[in-house]
Order: sequence, then C-alpha cells, then structure tokens
Amino acid sequence: MKVFLMYPDRDFDLQAKGPWHEQALIQDLALETLFSAMALGDPFLLDVARRAVLSSLTDPEAIRYRQDILKDSLSNPGVVRSMYALTLEAIEGEKKAYWGLFYKYPDTILHRALEVMQLFLGMLKRLRSIADEHAGDIKSKGLTTLFSMLREELTDDYFDTVQQHLRELRFRNGVLVSAELGKGNKGTRYTLCQPADNRRGLLGRIRTRRSPAYSFVIADRDESGARALGELRDRGINLVANALAQSADHILSFFTMLRTELAFYVGCLNLYDQLTQLGEPVCFPVPALPGERKRSFVGLYDACLALTMKGRIVGNDLEADGKDLVVITGANQGGKSTFLRSVGLAQLMMQAGMFVPAESFSASTCTGLYTHYKREEDTTLRSGKLDEELSRMSDIADHVAPHSMVLFNESFAATNEREGSEIARQIVSALLEEGIQVFFVTHLYEFAHRLYLKRMGNAVFLRAQRQPDGARTFRITEGEPLQTSYGEDLYEKVFGAGDA
Repeated sequence: MKVFLMYPDRDFDLQAKGPWHEQALIQDLALETLFSAMALGDPFLLDVARRAVLSSLTDPEAIRYRQDILKDSLSNPGVVRSMYALTLEAIEGEKKAYWGLFYKYPDTILHRALEVMQLFLGMLKRLRSIADEHAGDIKSKGLTTLFSMLREELTDDYFDTVQQHLRELRFRNGVLVSAELGKGNKGTRYTLCQPADNRRGLLGRIRTRRSPAYSFVIADRDESGARALGELRDRGINLVANALAQSADHILSFFTMLRTELAFYVGCLNLYDQLTQLGEPVCFPVPALPGERKRSFVGLYDACLALTMKGRIVGNDLEADGKDLVVITGANQGGKSTFLRSVGLAQLMMQAGMFVPAESFSASTCTGLYTHYKREEDTTLRSGKLDEELSRMSDIADHVAPHSMVLFNESFAATNEREGSEIARQIVSALLEEGIQVFFVTHLYEFAHRLYLKRMGNAVFLRAQRQPDGARTFRITEGEPLQTSYGEDLYEKVFGAGDA
C-alpha cells in the first residue's frame, strides 16, 4: 500500500539530505519561527516541516498536487488530524509489543507478530471507516486515491480472511509438521502443514475415522525431550513466523509513511490556525515555470514576524512580471529587510506546496534560493568582514544555476562606498547574464543610482516610505534611490533633537 500524499508517484524521504546552505536560509529567513509554529512542540512535526520546506519543488504541477491536498485538509481538518492520531497509536502500539528474552526464537517471533497483526487489523478497520465516512468530502487527487485504495483493498472479506489466518496461526490444537530423513538419519525439509481436521467441517471430523499413526508421549520431567520437541516445532513454524513478521513490518512501514506525510499537512493546519487567529490573510499561490519570469503579489507580509509579534504586519504589493532585478533602498528601519525576508519565505512556502502569507501571490519557481546577508564581525579575527562576504559569495557562485534566485541584504558594505558599489555591480551583472533573479537591499547609493540611470527594462526600484515627520510606514513602493537613508531620524530618536 502506498500513501503518495507528498508526491504523486513516490514517497517522501525524511532522511534526504538538505541543501548545502540550509543553515544560512534558516538564519536569514528566520525559518525556525515558521518550523516551531508548524510543530507546536512536537519534535517529529518539526523534522518534517524543516525537510519539506527546504526540499523545494520546481514543477508547478507537483506544487498544485500538494496544494489540492492541503485545501482538502483545511476543509476537513478533523479528518486529517484523526488519521494522524491513528498512525501514532498504531506505531506506539507496535513498540509496546514485548519481544521477551528469547526474541530470536521462531515461537517468540510468531507470538509477537500475531499480537502486532491483531493490533494493526483493528487500526486498518478504523482507517477504512474514516475513508468510508469522508470519501464524498474529498476532492484532491492525492486523498481520493488514498481513500479509494483503502476502500478497495481493505474489504470485509479481506479482514475476515486475515482474522481466520491469525486464528489458525495460534496453533491451539498443536502444530502439524512433515519432514524427511536426510543423511545420517537427520531430519530435513521440515514443512508446516494445515491439519486435515481444519479443512473439514464439524460433522466431517466426527464421522471420519482416524488412520492409525505412531505416537509417543514425553514425560513431564523430560527436559531434553521437551527441548528437542520445541526445536522441531520451531523448525516447522520458522518460515511462517518470519513471513508473518514481514507482513507486520510491511503494514508498519505503511503507517510510518502515512504518519510522515500527514505530518506535513498537520503542521500546515497548525500554522494556518495561528495566522488566522492573528487576523492575517493567507492564499494559495499560482506557481509558474522558472522561465516564465512571473512575480506579483498583493499584501505580502513576513509570517515569522507576525508570529513573533503576535499581531498583524504591514503587507506590501509588487508587480514585477518579466523583471530580473529588484533593488530596494530607503530609510533605515523602514521595513526593507522584513520585505526581503517575506519574499524569500513566500518563495519557499510556495515551492513546498503550502499557502503563503499574502492576499494574492504568483511567481515562477526557482531552481535554488540563496541568501547573502551581512554577518557580524569574525570574532576569531581570521578574516576581515569583506573577506568573509566575498567567501560566502564564492560558495553561492559555485552552486547557483540559471533560474535561481539570490537575496542580498546590505551586502558588500564593509568597505568604502565606491569599492562596495563596484563589487556589487559586477556581481549583479554576472548573475543577471546567467538568468538569475536578484533582490538587493542596499544603502550603497552609487551602486543603486548607476543601475537606475541605465533604465533597465528588466529592473524595478523600490524604496521604503518615510513620512515628512520621519515616521516609517513600513510600506515598500516604487521609487528612485535617494542619497540619504535618513540616519538622522534614528539619531534624534535615540539622543533627541539637539540645539541648533
């Protein structure tokens, strides 16, 4: 049985290796806040959220496949949470099945496998009941396929047959084993047989005369004889014990995968509940192929900041279809870094198949998302700040590919204005030539102004708003770069207006 709730044709690999720069993404985009909101203190949900968000999809169809399942989950949250709770109960129940001290013996393996299979049988019945009850409420291809599989394969006849086999495997009337004599009169080819009495009805067993057979009785205190008989029994049931244990493992793997893939949607439900409680909007984005160069949104906000502040955050709009370069300048503490973070966060959420924190959002997928944010000074004094920035940029250059996306936040400002502007200009020009989309927050006026004067058709210039009295609106709108970042506003806020 296959789950296929994360991909239409394969399982979700929780152990897959993440992107080489995942720690930079987590740090720069404050992703731990997002993961924590999805997990609500559950370590397993946290692992699934981290791996799903950082394992970006690039195919719009694959994204829509998850989106449809998530829409069903939002419409039927109780169904998804009930199924997830059932998988937890099944997995925990299997762990509690006691192996005993003789876990390597076939009899112990068979006993435990019977106990586990009986538990799983009840869980599968409950799972099918959920599918029966809610099949009409589901619209997505993923959940519809799963529910259809449960209803078609887990029929009443199937459960009756399995239950009959489990009763027979308890061997309440003893074990019938056939064998042959091999070399040295040693037993060989031990085969477990179904007793003839089990194949006939009650009247048949009463009327049938038993054929004569040789038999012997082991004395109560004959330990050696009892041990030898036990060994014969183990040889007879060895194959069936292993086969039943493998069947139990197969069903356990189904519940484990179902738990893993449902965990992503449970995490999304947790996040949705928290954002809607804050009064924040969410929407399902419209993904496009990387080469289509789509990028537009309305009311985009930083979900991690909203979760941290426990309140609504100012959203921003952008129309940048066909644009490859977005340069953001403007007043200090005007919301530029928050805007940049919201763009990266929404991109990752979209490519994970999630809703995004916006009123509407449409964008092309990218083959890789990279961040280049300013860092604190190297406390080990092994290198200067500019050296460290260039080293990280070199690592990005080694991995970046066409249709990737790079977010710069006040990069290359560790040197003088002219040198920093020239470094930024050359790097941005090289990236654009390779078909890589760039978002750049900067205070380097010379860099931003020179790009603005080129009147590039594939670039848009944004500026953080500032009111005449110095107040910040945290709105990011189109505007020409200015020579000042209004640092005097912050000076007056901290130290007060000085005497003229």
